[in-house]
Amino acid sequence: MKIAEYARKALEVLEAKGFEAYIVGGSVRDLLLGKEPYDYDICTDALPEQTLDAFSQYACFTPGMKHGTVAVILDGHQLEITTYRTEGGYLNHRSPESVTFVSCLDEDLSRRDFTINSMCISKDGDVIDRFGGLSDLNASTIRAIGNPEKRFTEDALRIMRALRFSAQLRFAIEDRTADAMDKCRYLLNDISAERKFSELKKIICGENAFDVLMKHRNIISQIVPEAARAFDYNQYSKHHCYDVWEHTCRALSNIEPNETLRLAMLYHDLGKPHVAVTDKKGFKHFHGHMNVSAQIAKASLSELRCDKKAMNEIVELVKHHDVRFEAERITVRRFISEHGWDFFNKYMKIRYADTMAQSDYMREEKLKILDKIMKVSEEIRNSNDCLFLNELAINGDDAISLGYSGKDIAKCLSFALNSVIEDECENEKSALLTYIKENFN
Repeated sequence: MKIAEYARKALEVLEAKGFEAYIVGGSVRDLLLGKEPYDYDICTDALPEQTLDAFSQYACFTPGMKHGTVAVILDGHQLEITTYRTEGGYLNHRSPESVTFVSCLDEDLSRRDFTINSMCISKDGDVIDRFGGLSDLNASTIRAIGNPEKRFTEDALRIMRALRFSAQLRFAIEDRTADAMDKCRYLLNDISAERKFSELKKIICGENAFDVLMKHRNIISQIVPEAARAFDYNQYSKHHCYDVWEHTCRALSNIEPNETLRLAMLYHDLGKPHVAVTDKKGFKHFHGHMNVSAQIAKASLSELRCDKKAMNEIVELVKHHDVRFEAERITVRRFISEHGWDFFNKYMKIRYADTMAQSDYMREEKLKILDKIMKVSEEIRNSNDCLFLNELAINGDDAISLGYSGKDIAKCLSFALNSVIEDECENEKSALLTYIKENFN
């Protein structure tokens, strides 16, 4: 295994002082999977004060000192070095009420969450595996250490972590562990919104997001309650062969693993059950579902403490995800001018992902329209069509020269831009000034 030199050096420093020291946790899992760890964690029998003494020549930080953790900067890299410990009762199903430092490695490993995260390795690459982590790693299985219900009662966020590992690693969750997760899912109510949202974003961006969202939908609905309405909700439409939730999961999986795009897909159809109307032939229609879905997204993302800028973009994407317009130069210009190129590109990705998660009915025709819109947009970009105020051949000074002031300046320029977008006037200074004189009141 290719252990980073700075991590190996930290082990050597501790061993030179007579202490045990091992790389532990997720970094070991990644090394065994042939991946380069994002960072390294080290466990040791050295007490925090002894760790500080061993690394007295290096920069050290102690925000986690009471839990036995010392952060050390080695060769420009930060490592967290933690004393072997056991934990007392947990507060609010998240944080240990107390920790006790111990000298036995096995006691420390037994408190961890999953077998695949309980292994450690020495500086020479020898693997220490007390709970069958290597076997589970080879079997692509996520299994809680010991009594799974106890593990999740201690720290309910482990439920979300299990889903995240399953989504990112494409690992199946062992049955007893999965059953305990489902049974304990209500404990997630005690976890901070920020932590739940952080895990949710990683889950939906994982390679295995579809399977996780389908198999463990009850847990997802503990985070996004409105999702439960979509479960098994038959759409009774020629355009849809899946219920609302499966369509949602497929659409989400069809788009690139970008947080904004996948969150937009997660919420895009959750408003459908609220607006469904059945016609005389038994088909359902969902007029206005975009607006309701956008309202649901805004309320949910606010609850999850999503930052305002990201939330506003996601809500707008949900609100416009099914907006239709002709693949004509003027109509495409209008949309891009109103929303910007970045929004347009995201909107198009959403339209493609949404279409591919529908039935085969008219799919080819729908995709051809989208392809044509993309082609028109490329023509617009390549010909540098004027779409925004800063691209106009006139500016505020020109509007003033025509006698406009105050708010009328902005109205005048907007009128000019619209005339260019609608092909009513070319984007040339004298032509625009003449057009404004003759047509703008």
